[in-house]
Amino acid sequence: MTIEDLLKKVKAYLPEQEVEYIEKSYHFAEKAHEGQYRKSGEAYIAHPIEVAGILVNLQMDSVTIAAAFLHDVIEDTDITKEDIVQEFGQEVALLVEGVTKLKKIKYKSHAEQLAENHRKMLVAMAKDIRVMLIKLADRLHNMRTLKFQSEEKQRLKAEETLEIFAPLAHRLGISTIKWELEDISLRYLNPQQYYRIVQLMKQKRAEREEYIDTVREIIREKIGEHHITADISGRPKHIYSIYRKMYKQKKDFDEIYDLMAIRILVKDIRDCYAVLGIIHTCWKPMPGRFKDYIAMPKPNMYQSLHTTVINKGEPLEVQIRTEDMHRTAEYGVAAHWAYKEGKESSTKNTFDNKLTWFKDILESQQDANDAQEFMESLKMDLFSDLVFVFTPKGDVYELPAGSVPIDFAYRVHTEVGNRCVGAKVNGRIVTLDHVLKTGDIIEILTSKHSYGPSRDWIKIAKSSHAKSKIKQFFKKEKREESIIKGKELVELELKKQGYDLKKVLTEENIQHVAGKFNFTGEDDMFAAVGYSGITAAQISTRLLDKIRKEKQEEEPVQIPEIKPTTKRRKLDHGVRVKGVDNLLVRFSRCCNPVPGDEIVGFVTRGRGVSVHRASCPNLKTEDAEHRILPVEWEGAADQSYNVDIEITGMDRRGLLNEVLQAVTETKTNMLAVSGRADKHKIAHISMTVSIQNVDHLHKVVDKIKRLKDIFSVQRVMQ
Repeated sequence: MTIEDLLKKVKAYLPEQEVEYIEKSYHFAEKAHEGQYRKSGEAYIAHPIEVAGILVNLQMDSVTIAAAFLHDVIEDTDITKEDIVQEFGQEVALLVEGVTKLKKIKYKSHAEQLAENHRKMLVAMAKDIRVMLIKLADRLHNMRTLKFQSEEKQRLKAEETLEIFAPLAHRLGISTIKWELEDISLRYLNPQQYYRIVQLMKQKRAEREEYIDTVREIIREKIGEHHITADISGRPKHIYSIYRKMYKQKKDFDEIYDLMAIRILVKDIRDCYAVLGIIHTCWKPMPGRFKDYIAMPKPNMYQSLHTTVINKGEPLEVQIRTEDMHRTAEYGVAAHWAYKEGKESSTKNTFDNKLTWFKDILESQQDANDAQEFMESLKMDLFSDLVFVFTPKGDVYELPAGSVPIDFAYRVHTEVGNRCVGAKVNGRIVTLDHVLKTGDIIEILTSKHSYGPSRDWIKIAKSSHAKSKIKQFFKKEKREESIIKGKELVELELKKQGYDLKKVLTEENIQHVAGKFNFTGEDDMFAAVGYSGITAAQISTRLLDKIRKEKQEEEPVQIPEIKPTTKRRKLDHGVRVKGVDNLLVRFSRCCNPVPGDEIVGFVTRGRGVSVHRASCPNLKTEDAEHRILPVEWEGAADQSYNVDIEITGMDRRGLLNEVLQAVTETKTNMLAVSGRADKHKIAHISMTVSIQNVDHLHKVVDKIKRLKDIFSVQRVMQ
């Protein structure tokens, strides 16, 4: 397609102002991609033109077409998102960003990077469905030009297309794109079968066309008697659907009879059912092969009547629908896009409600440990076959095939699921692992006195939506218990030391300490204590810092007189103080010195000498130089010292376990561990370890640093 052909099509359904906007985006992309070429040898701009052309055939809005022209500029040129915002607005920029791959982050494997790219794109799609429409058009043109890639890349792209993009096109109802993606993928994955089917279809084409022409004339004559106007055509079965039928049913090509189907387009729904009656009077319908997708549309908004009748001993498939239904069947969500048609927001809300299944993407994404787990969860929910079940009031719910009453209960409402104690299917009591079938009427039995879901439900449930809700219940329940337990442990520790809880546990003090330990709030801090991620002693020590400091400031400082002496005080701590005897000595918790560190003694108010690392920032006070004492290490080999370390890395599944394993391999005791991930998917792991000296500490740090995805390992000075 040339840019002139594309603009001519756009002018047929969009106003001049929007056509100029689209033309501007083309020239911007042409300049950005100047000097770039595809593997076919043609200028790179040919690809954005083809992608935009596919969307123009769907009659998409100007914003989507402009984003299609620009969809590769952020990824493959020096153009930034800010540049696009300035030239074309925030809406176009968000669509382009949603399609752009993640290239700047290093991943452990290609599969992980692929999964992360899919997650980014699908989450963006959940916010604006046009992201996926652009991506499908992009993938379709890339598949059309796949012959220019290596054999390995052809196979990988074809597998990815069959696994991800063709099912998504199906769920969005865009059959024109779905069938082409599937057929091209089969051509590269199984070329022998593909070309064999193509050849066999060519050989029988004349025979099939003659058969279809005969059937069409019979139908036209019969419905003409009832004064119904209809467009009757033959619909050839697509190559991939024939291949799947041969593969699933283990049949040869000669055993596949429904290679062609009759499609009848009428003016309104009343005519659809009238034509159905006429068809069933002409030929005997096959039992169990009638489907009414008009009364009960598919999740992708597809509507039609399907029936299969026996004609001369062979099955004949007939589809009956209105012209509007046919447009939806071919173009799916694109046929209903509210932005394009300038509809009212209420219409757009109706459109959004028909795609509520996609909102589950964001929810399942929150609980997935990594992108690959997210994709597996997504495939299970979105790409599996569906069953349609009813509430006693007649409301319809679609669920993944194999779903059980638990899945249905959580689909209705989270609280219905949490309080579920049983279920009735078609008026009969069933177990919660009863597999549901299309047409089942389900009633969930609930109880206010229910203790909530069982952990076994996670294994029983089929849908990731139900599994996610069950996990959330236990996570919340366990968290609340941990918060209560953690607070009690901290209060007990403070009481042991004889402090007034009201004075220590002020809101300001708690928030301050929570921040020191990188917790987002007091609940997170107490929960960490409750499940032993950090000790109550560590928290209470920090909570008392301010009170102890205020108390020390009230007491005069007694600087001991240092006299020359040959006597040296040897301590159990492995430290000796030069020239001073009978002093209370303790290690500072702010820097936790260990043998091998350069250390000094610091005279405190009423608490003897505190041993610090020489580099400790807490020694940099105005009067510190007058309170420093010289100290030296004189430790026994079996003495242990506590050290706090902070580890940062890329958040991924299993990272914490690998860190713990690495420390264990160095034969080091761990006294406390806590971890969290920030909004940028950076993992922060805080750990207190017991070591003998600096060399031992370096061994632990080096072991952790050698792990994949670790950014830094630092010793913490609080």
